[in-house]
Amino acid sequence: MASRVAIGRWVSAGTLVLLLGALAAKPVAKILSRSDAPPLVLAPPPNDGDASPRIRFENGQFQQLRQGDGSAHTIRSLLRVPGRMQFGDFAWNDRDVPPGRIWLRVDLSRQILSVFRGEHEIGTSVILYGQDATPTPTGDFPIRGMEKNHRSNSYDAQMPFTLWLTGDGVAIHGSDVREGLATHGCIGVPLGFAQRLFGVVKRGDLVSVLS
Repeated sequence: MASRVAIGRWVSAGTLVLLLGALAAKPVAKILSRSDAPPLVLAPPPNDGDASPRIRFENGQFQQLRQGDGSAHTIRSLLRVPGRMQFGDFAWNDRDVPPGRIWLRVDLSRQILSVFRGEHEIGTSVILYGQDATPTPTGDFPIRGMEKNHRSNSYDAQMPFTLWLTGDGVAIHGSDVREGLATHGCIGVPLGFAQRLFGVVKRGDLVSVLS
């Protein structure tokens, strides 16, 4: 059985911190090698007794989420995810979310990618990221291009639903997200998640990658 990746959220006064993809106590593969990650904190979110798929923040309680350039983005709602997620798992729900600009936040230390439409999270997934020799770059990256059926000539590998982030080939794309795998700098997401993501983003949408 694949190692499990714990997912939790901690809301403190006026500041939201996503404690997502916290690492196993005993690393068992390259992708689980970040031993300096803060411990997982689980706290009851607002409306914790609500069975709805979304955690909503009311007027005056909107949260701020840091982006790659250090700026903050206001968040009005998050997806309510299971307490535990395995490699390859993801959540997607954009029901009743108003129109807005799509933007992505990738937290490498938590192994998680979150998709927002305006001020509302609509998708989240456990990811793969770059191995030590080819680390995933951090910062803010507008999507430079999109390719539905790309194949890498360098690594002789399929990269379905590719979203190009850099001029030297770093991208978000569909991958076999499982224990023991890493990338050559790209951000790998489950195929079903990659397909949904490809259907909502466009060239120029912002991707913030944090270490």
